Amino acid sequence: MYLRKIDGPRAITLPDGTVMTRADLPDANTRRWVASRKAAVVRAVAGGLISRETAKSTYGLSEEELTEWESAVLRHGEAALRATALQKYRQL
Repeated sequence: MYLRKIDGPRAITLPDGTVMTRADLPDANTRRWVASRKAAVVRAVAGGLISRETAKSTYGLSEEELTEWESAVLRHGEAALRATALQKYRQL
């Protein structure tokens, strides 16, 4: 089996003890961002699996969008990433 050379780790251990690999990340062509895909990107950036710059360029995210996802998770947990819960968790 051949492994491609990549920058950074191939896998990380999350605070809850689960292991996250690059295979757990959403596809680079993702257009429909459900909460679980957003959460995977946020966990990968927070854990050091991928850098912020890599996440933004791979998924076409703006700095503001990624920052908003991260702050929503910090303030309210991953449930705040759901589009249907936007008004419930919105900062006033």
